Amino acid sequence: MEFNPYASSFSCFNNGSASGSGSHRQSSGRSSSSGGETDGAVGGFDVIAWYPKHQSCQRYFVEVAQYSYPCQALAAFINIKLPFQRAAGSSNPPTGPTPVQPPPPFWPLEGAQLPPPLAQAQLHHPTIPSHDWVSLYPYIRRLVATGFDTPAILHGWFGDDWECGIGPQHEQERRNYLYAAKSGGWAATKRDYDMVTDECIPYLQPLRKISEEELEGAEDTWSEWLAMEGSMLEKRGPRTGRPGSEL
Repeated sequence: MEFNPYASSFSCFNNGSASGSGSHRQSSGRSSSSGGETDGAVGGFDVIAWYPKHQSCQRYFVEVAQYSYPCQALAAFINIKLPFQRAAGSSNPPTGPTPVQPPPPFWPLEGAQLPPPLAQAQLHHPTIPSHDWVSLYPYIRRLVATGFDTPAILHGWFGDDWECGIGPQHEQERRNYLYAAKSGGWAATKRDYDMVTDECIPYLQPLRKISEEELEGAEDTWSEWLAMEGSMLEKRGPRTGRPGSEL
């Protein structure tokens, strides 16, 4: 079985189209695309179509979920700060859209015409939110490693679009967690999943409700890693008759 880490189970973004919530972890095979890949597609997974869903999850987490009592209680239990807690010490939090700075003045050569003056009004980018950019990946990692990556919690933290918005990252992180446990054991895995000192992971939990299909996909990709690390280089014989071929 050939495993595709990008298009593994999110048919809603395959073939360059977004059709709403995807069926999470239903198929681990490579999806076929009869119409070809769009400019934003990677291995059949359309990154351009995925990004608005991810932005929806990010907005929900930052503007709604982090201020709810259940989210704060769980974050305290698994020892990870929420975005508003990280920004609590800031003396000058953002209060409006992020300004776009105009380019530096251009001084032409002698005798050349000066360009018209830039508008004095401050420019604002319409798509940049008023809050700082927040990565959802540390929270996905912590939920996976502590066993709280259930659909109900992912929905509560990231909103209605969680399956397509953070689902691909969630699936990949479950695979990363398997690899870390397989390659390094408990102590090394805990070091990998610790963050700063006051946010170290309190415990590790084996993956919950792992399917046979998910294990098979992880094993296939693990075999590819082993091949890349060793046997692929060994198959290449030394080049003779060229300087340094004896190395």
